[in-house]
Amino acid sequence: MGITQFHLLISGQVHGVGYRISARNVAEELGLTGWVRNIANGRVEIMAEGDIELLEQLVTWAKKGPTYAQVDDIEIKQLSTIGEFKSFFIR
Repeated sequence: MGITQFHLLISGQVHGVGYRISARNVAEELGLTGWVRNIANGRVEIMAEGDIELLEQLVTWAKKGPTYAQVDDIEIKQLSTIGEFKSFFIR
């Protein structure tokens, strides 16, 4: 177990389907900190920090997303933790 940070870029039908709200809820349930936002190019971006095992659970969820989402691709980068987040929020 170790604290780290994941940066995710999710592609597909991920705008207008509750992806950001669902991602925030999942991250909060897992005790992660960070943020989620829509990007103008149609993707969703997530920056999440916490225990690597919990981050992997978020990635598993992100590959499917909420009920009406259609995830086509997900890019994942592991970064060093910076500890700047106090909660998980929608940007």
